[in-house]
Amino acid sequence: MTLDISADARSVLDFWKEAGPDKWFAKSDAFDDLFRSRFLALHEKAARGELRHWLDMPDSALALLLLLDQFPRNCFRNTTRMYATDPLAREMAAEAITRGHDRLIPQEMAHFMYLPYGHSESLADQARCVALSERLGEPNLGHARHHHDLVKRFGRFPHRNPILGRAMTAEEQAYLDEGGYKG
Repeated sequence: MTLDISADARSVLDFWKEAGPDKWFAKSDAFDDLFRSRFLALHEKAARGELRHWLDMPDSALALLLLLDQFPRNCFRNTTRMYATDPLAREMAAEAITRGHDRLIPQEMAHFMYLPYGHSESLADQARCVALSERLGEPNLGHARHHHDLVKRFGRFPHRNPILGRAMTAEEQAYLDEGGYKG
């Protein structure tokens, strides 16, 4: 769906779509640096709640969620700041979904409205992510189930422990040592 949205929101969406799946979930300093240089100021505005009006339209709501949920994971990688806007991202995702925006954007982008739940360490949020992802099918549903199962098993994402200064349990360390999900 393409509506008349702000040039800033359009710029975020165009950048993200152009990057594509090969860059969305890969670790690349060059991509992270480019993302940061282009959108740090907008991320900070979003984090201060100054872009809430972007929730008025599906495309700009998606851009807002990219700034609050995906941007920090790329641009503040391996720091506590990568999780700082997670509560706000979930709040904005809930509003966008309540408005039906997730069904008005291209299906291949809808999972970015659900990922704020998939990034949560709350089992209830994980269950919501799985339920929302069912309409998307694979591979999104499989990823949602995997995240859910990790939080169900450990009560959190073990790979975050060093970043957040949390003690690692023996079971968590064994899981990571055996090649478990590292974010």
